[in-house]
Amino acid sequence: MSIRDFIDNEVKSNDVVVFMKGTPQFPQCGFSGQVVQILDHLGVSYKGVNVLSSDELRQGIKDYANWPTIPQIYVKGEFLGGCDIVREMFQAGELIPLFEEKGIALHDRAIG
Repeated sequence: MSIRDFIDNEVKSNDVVVFMKGTPQFPQCGFSGQVVQILDHLGVSYKGVNVLSSDELRQGIKDYANWPTIPQIYVKGEFLGGCDIVREMFQAGELIPLFEEKGIALHDRAIG
């Protein structure tokens, strides 16, 4: 399986997937950490894929979306954006309607 096939499979088989530096439990950059905090705050179930596990994956995800930065967030197979876009959508109150429109369940929100 090529790296592109691996990425394509992850994007298409998970409702929400975040290609990030580190893991949701231990983000290894501030931008990845912000995305994790926002998704956790909203109660969104998602899969984190650690791009630091492979140089091929780290470059492959940039090529896949033609987007130069990490993290990258995909919802229902579509590229949503990176940290800045997710943060701006969160602050503008646009993320919850987007997830609801896409049929993504929001669980009980974390406190704090």
